[in-house]
Amino acid sequence: MKFFAALVLFAAPLGAATFPVDSGYVDANGVLIYYEAFGQGSPLVLVHGGPGASHDYFLPYLAPLARHHRLIFIDERGSGKSEKLDDPSGYTVEAMVEDVEQVRRELKLGKIALLGHSYGGVLAQAYALKYQQNLSALLLCSTFPSTKKMNAVLQRELNTMPKALRERIRKLESAGLYGHGKAYEKNRYPSDYMIAAWGEGYFPYLYQRHPDPNYDPIANGVMSWDLYREMWGSHGEFVIDGNLQSVEYESRLHEIRVPVLITVGDHDECDPTLARDMNQLIGGSKLVVLPESGHMTFVDQPVMFRKAVDDFLAGH
Repeated sequence: MKFFAALVLFAAPLGAATFPVDSGYVDANGVLIYYEAFGQGSPLVLVHGGPGASHDYFLPYLAPLARHHRLIFIDERGSGKSEKLDDPSGYTVEAMVEDVEQVRRELKLGKIALLGHSYGGVLAQAYALKYQQNLSALLLCSTFPSTKKMNAVLQRELNTMPKALRERIRKLESAGLYGHGKAYEKNRYPSDYMIAAWGEGYFPYLYQRHPDPNYDPIANGVMSWDLYREMWGSHGEFVIDGNLQSVEYESRLHEIRVPVLITVGDHDECDPTLARDMNQLIGGSKLVVLPESGHMTFVDQPVMFRKAVDDFLAGH
């Protein structure tokens, strides 16, 4: 067997109101991929953003979807509890597509609905373009199909920030974002940059209706930095110049013929224009723009987001 699972059982008898958590590892192409699964119904696999975050930020917001779906959360290679690579060049969208496919096979999930948020939506598009025969549905949430267009959005967002903040961000970027400070700080962004970019700069694009009072831009830096630098790049938050530069899927999106739901916040970091582009290019896709929402749509509008997912999947 190529997977290692631990079943966490509760004392209460099993039933519609009890959802034991099945967690473990799949040996996917020589990399141990961590998963957590719970719920009842057809399988819904969820892939997270970052790149380099983990599935943790989906919870508890998406847990209620377990009432109607078997949820399978994955930590992508190098992220969360999954195995980290010695050679960062192995962190690619293409490799992660194969990891998702191996998890599907080893867990014997059959056809899956695949939900990707942010970078996870990029991964979900790439999976669909190779393995759509294994999909029952595709859900693309707050994501982008073109790095060139996403870079233009990021520059617009930077240019609308207060002048003093822009100047602080650019000064930090021009000094180089790695190799500064104490030994433990050299392989990540300086704290001042995390606060300026992720705190003051991005925050209005992350949250609107329900700003997370526990959000901490420094804590947001607890992630897989080798992966992030390889994929996003080394020159800051407002330009993607790592290997994600290869993400230019618009000319192929017409190939996707499974049912597709596209969601985005009206104040999303991944601007709604990107979602509208995908909606036009994927025939028959459904677009839901969530009001008073930033990038974390399922935090700002948890009831609306879950209803959109439930209703879409119930119809397919």
